[in-house]
Amino acid sequence: MTFKENIKKFIPGFVLSVYHFKLALLGAFLFGFPGKNKELKIIGVTGTNGKSTTVDFITKILEEAGEKVASISSIRFKLGEKEWENKYKMTMPGRFAIQKFLRQAYLPVGRQKTGCKYVVLEVTSEGIKQFRHKFIDFDTVVFTNLGKEHIESHGGFENYRNAKLKLFEENKNTHIINADDENAKYFLDLPARKKITFSIKNIEAKKIKLNLLGDFNVYNALSAIYVAKNYGIGMDVSLRALEKIKGVPGRMEIIQKEPFMVVVDYAHTPEQLESVYKTLNPKPYTLNPKLICVLGSCGGGRDKWKRPVLGKIASKYCDEIIITNEDPYDENPSQILSEIKSGISNSKFQISNFYEILDRKEAIKKAIELAKAGDVVVITGKGSELWMCVENGKKIPWDDRKITKEALLGQ
Repeated sequence: MTFKENIKKFIPGFVLSVYHFKLALLGAFLFGFPGKNKELKIIGVTGTNGKSTTVDFITKILEEAGEKVASISSIRFKLGEKEWENKYKMTMPGRFAIQKFLRQAYLPVGRQKTGCKYVVLEVTSEGIKQFRHKFIDFDTVVFTNLGKEHIESHGGFENYRNAKLKLFEENKNTHIINADDENAKYFLDLPARKKITFSIKNIEAKKIKLNLLGDFNVYNALSAIYVAKNYGIGMDVSLRALEKIKGVPGRMEIIQKEPFMVVVDYAHTPEQLESVYKTLNPKPYTLNPKLICVLGSCGGGRDKWKRPVLGKIASKYCDEIIITNEDPYDENPSQILSEIKSGISNSKFQISNFYEILDRKEAIKKAIELAKAGDVVVITGKGSELWMCVENGKKIPWDDRKITKEALLGQ
């Protein structure tokens, strides 16, 4: 049992809630309540999938319109022209870090201000649960979609959804909602000064030209377009900005196109994984191609229910499956792989096309060795993450993209 699990077991939930709230209050106080500064237009993006990409799209569009923008996502921090990788292994940073960042967005530096008018934040259910969103007046909140994630942590899907809803309940200015998601009704029921919905059926969707793969990125682009539209930015500016985006780190990132394609993606939920596999399915385009999948999307200590589910999805779409390690934390990595394997074993997948390689680097090498011209290799679970988290809180430097490139050079 991890240190965090021990805390949850022995300390009542309401005591932890009070603790987290007081930390949020202290953080806001120490940095002068920057989240309530009227000079900043703060945009919050929440949902299950696509949050980081949507934050990136919104940021790029606002910058194309000539605005100075600060943003935080699981990928990076950005403060005007300065940006750096998110090394926290945490999508939404802690209360002190986020309040400090908001202050830096407009804080005078010497005789000049950073000058950011907009701040775009990726908002997670765990962050909301720990009050990291408190004392921040969001001008606009965006709902991307909702799938099963963090179910064990929240004690059920309904509680997970309710955590997301809190962001909208507490910020009633502008709500931008994906109307195509089956959970949209819960968000639409909440009061707001302005409600904006978007759908793949909108005329704007047909005009979008992206250098990124996947229909799900059209949804991400639509949410960004409607955020921009809310601030008076024209469709022409949004489309121009989106067309300039060559890719998003670790999100359907193409490492190699020929003679076989290699893609690294962050997919770690059933919905994400299935969308990635459907998008990359090479069968309509080449003769007898294979989809070779390195599956490592089941980190230790959370959402154990999804392990056989992800295995089953892989067995449905992949021609070759390599299951491997991914952030085991204090769990036994072999046990995690065994649970993924159970979902594959219960299908008609040929066992001869299945590999169980605990060493993630070796798993990636094996996928590259198996690939032939026309095939597609997809490596899921970590995307652009910079660490592998193992037992006793240890973090090992890691980058799927770098390791994949090295494996390709060693062919």
